[in-house]
Amino acid sequence: MAERVWDRFLTEQDKAHVGMKQPRPIGFGKKPALLLIDLYRWVFGDKPQPVLEAIKDWPGSCGMAGWNAIPHIQTLLRTAREARIPIIHVTGLGGAGVDEWSFRRSAGGKKSPEMLDRERRKFDIIDEVEPMPGEAVLKKLSPSAFWGTPLVAHLNQLGVDTVIACGESTSGCVRASVVEGTTYRFRMIVAEECVFDRHEACHAINLFDMNQKYADVLPVEDIVQYIRSWRAEQPIGT
Repeated sequence: MAERVWDRFLTEQDKAHVGMKQPRPIGFGKKPALLLIDLYRWVFGDKPQPVLEAIKDWPGSCGMAGWNAIPHIQTLLRTAREARIPIIHVTGLGGAGVDEWSFRRSAGGKKSPEMLDRERRKFDIIDEVEPMPGEAVLKKLSPSAFWGTPLVAHLNQLGVDTVIACGESTSGCVRASVVEGTTYRFRMIVAEECVFDRHEACHAINLFDMNQKYADVLPVEDIVQYIRSWRAEQPIGT
């Protein structure tokens, strides 16, 4: 079996246990949708930079992990559009007079005009994956894309049973969305190259854990192949 991103973080006991008890694949269902989680400016900044440099100006940056994921996300997004499956973009809800979910806020004090401008743009979805007309754009105030949003109702109305997740962070909002999606009995699929995090170990181990319990973590190539096969099976004109 090909090495997975999490293998080098597992102990010998972990590997032995996995070898004895492989998780049963969840598999794809009959109607997929693509869920893009938190692909906004705050985690990318305005240009590619290593994370230790980027956080000096953009405290929420994921550094090069985010920028390196963009081509893979674009491939998945382009395939989803060609197949005409539902696409849902999720970003943060700012300026609503409601505190964000995290209590780990930055220290107070006067902010520079540059930082105020960055905070104003923090939840803007980046141009590289900009929503097209007709694609749903939901805004959330919690880690999960499901909590406090009409996502479940939207997916149910469309008859979706399979949610393909990408975005950030693997250990935070992606994981929270995957766990809650499983709770609602959706088949959750995570596109491995299309999710990213600030910390390599957190990224790898959360992919491992989601693959063990809540989702199928698959290479984007496999997901693209599935979407194209699904499209080919649909009646002409749908």
